[in-house]
Amino acid sequence: MRLHLHAHAPFTTPQERSVTRIRPTFRRLVASTAAAGMLVLAACSAPTTPDSPAGGATLVVATSDEPDALNPVLNFGVDGAALIFDGLVARDGDNRLVPGLATALPTVSPDGRTVTAKLRDGVQFHDGTTLSAADVAFTYQAVLDPKVDSTLRSDLDMVESVTAPDAATVVFRLRYPYAPFLQRLTLGIVPSKLLSGQDINTTGFNRKPIGTGPYKVESWTPGDRLVLTANERYFGGRPANNRVVVAFVADDNVRAQRMRAGEFDAAELPPKLASGFDADTTYRVQRVPTADYRGVMLPMGNPVLADPAVRRALNLAVDRAAMVSGILGGAGEPAFGPVPPTSEFADPSTVGTPTADATAAGALLDAAGWRPGSGGVRAKDGRPARFTLMYPATDTLRKDLALAVTADAKKIGIEVTPAGLTWDAIDPRMKSDALLMGYGTPYDPDFVSYKLFSSQFAGQGYFNPGSYRSEVTDRALQQGRDQIDPALRKVAYAQFQKQLAADVPWLFLTYLRHTYVLKSSVQGATPRVEAHEHGVANSIWWNIDTWTRS
Repeated sequence: MRLHLHAHAPFTTPQERSVTRIRPTFRRLVASTAAAGMLVLAACSAPTTPDSPAGGATLVVATSDEPDALNPVLNFGVDGAALIFDGLVARDGDNRLVPGLATALPTVSPDGRTVTAKLRDGVQFHDGTTLSAADVAFTYQAVLDPKVDSTLRSDLDMVESVTAPDAATVVFRLRYPYAPFLQRLTLGIVPSKLLSGQDINTTGFNRKPIGTGPYKVESWTPGDRLVLTANERYFGGRPANNRVVVAFVADDNVRAQRMRAGEFDAAELPPKLASGFDADTTYRVQRVPTADYRGVMLPMGNPVLADPAVRRALNLAVDRAAMVSGILGGAGEPAFGPVPPTSEFADPSTVGTPTADATAAGALLDAAGWRPGSGGVRAKDGRPARFTLMYPATDTLRKDLALAVTADAKKIGIEVTPAGLTWDAIDPRMKSDALLMGYGTPYDPDFVSYKLFSSQFAGQGYFNPGSYRSEVTDRALQQGRDQIDPALRKVAYAQFQKQLAADVPWLFLTYLRHTYVLKSSVQGATPRVEAHEHGVANSIWWNIDTWTRS
C-alpha cells in the first residue's frame, strides 16, 4: 500500500484503524463546497510572494488521498518522503538510498545480521529537543510492539532487536539476513520522550506530530486540509517556502475544477482530466513514471472466478493496449504482473500480448465446459458466468477501467456488473466480489508482493483479500526475501512471476504515469519514479521544500 494504504474518519476501534491503514486507496471523505472554499481563504492569508522576507511563498497542492494518522509508526510516509519526518536514510531523485539522519549509509556485517547506523550531530525535533539514538530505537521498537496497531510489523519481522549503545549509534540485530533491509530504514523517527508510556494507537501525536523534517504541522482539518510551516532549524537547510497547504479533495472532477479556478499550485489528476490543461500555457502537465499498477483482484471465494479457466480467459480477453491509449491517454503501459518493467527483477517471459485475444479466451472457456447460453452469457452446470466488479465510486480512472473490463468480458460471454461503492460497502464483499485495485513499488519486490500474494496473509483486509494460496508462490516469495545474492533473488522472483501468470489471481491491466497539473510559475518540481502511494508523501511534491514560485 505503500500499500495505497490510506482513510479519513476519526479514530474509532483498533480493529477499524487496522482496516483503514491497509486500504489500497485511502477511504475518501468528501469535504463540502463551503469547507473547500475555506481552504482558499486560509491559503490566501499567508505570504504569497517568493521573495517575502520570511523566506518564501505559501504553496497549495491538492490530492485525493488523506492519511488517517501522521505517525510513521502507523504507516505514514514510510518510504522516505514524509515531509514532517526523516529516516536514517532517504531517497534521491533517482530513488537511490542516501544518508538521512545517519551520517552515512548504515554498515552491514559480513553475515548480514548486524546493521549499524551513526547519527548526525545536533539534529533537533520541531520542539527543539535533540535527536538521539534512543529515539531511533524507540521508533522501531514501537512498530514491533504487538500492542501497537502497526501494519508495518510484518515488514520488520526480521528484526530481533534494536539498541542504542550510545547517543549517536543504533544497532539492528536481525534474525536472518534480509537483502533490502537498508531500504526499510527510510521510516521516519519519532521522539521517544513524547510517546513513551502512551497508547500510540490513540495519542494526539497522530494528528499533531513532532518530527525532524523540513516542515512542522500547523493544523489539520480532517476532510479539508493539512497546513505545514517551514522548519527554521532543519538540518538539510530551511525550506524555500514558508508554508505548504495540502488540500484533500476526493472528487477528481472537483479537484480539476478548482485547479482551473487557480486555487492550487499543483494537483494530482487522472490522465483524462490532466490532458485538458495541455493547451493552456498557464499550466504544465507532468506525467511521472511509476511502478503503480491497476488490476482486478479475483476472489477465490467466488464460485465463477474460482475456476482457473475463467480467470485465464479474462486475462486473454482484456484489451490492455486500448486501455492505455483510450483511458490513460497514453500515460501508461500494459501490465502483466506486479514487478514493474523498470525493475531488475522483472521477468520478460511473463509479458503477454497487449491486445485482446477473444478467440483464444473463448476456446479456453469451451474446453472447461462454459457453454454459451441465454443472452449470450455462458454457463456451466447451471451456473451463469457472471460476477460483480467493485470500484471506489469517487475514482474516475478505476471506474473507466472497470467499464472497459466489463465490455471486454461481455465479448467472451462473461457478464460483469460494475459497482461503484464506498470503501465501507466494499470492505465486507472482497472475499466474494472482484475489486479494481491498485498497488506497486519501484523499490524492492518483497515490499508489496510478499503481503499481497503470500498465503499467510490470505483474507487479511487488503492484504491478499481474494485469499489466493499457492505453495509455489509462497516458496518463491520466501526465497526472494531470504537470499542475499542478487542472482538467486532474481531466480526466486522469476518463479514467483511465472506462477502468478499461470494462476491469474489478478487481472493486471496497466501501469500508470501519475499525472499532475502545476502552475507554470512553480519551479523546482523534480519527478521521480513513484510508488502506488502518492498522497501527502511520495508524490511529485516529495521535494516541495525546494519549490519556489516565479
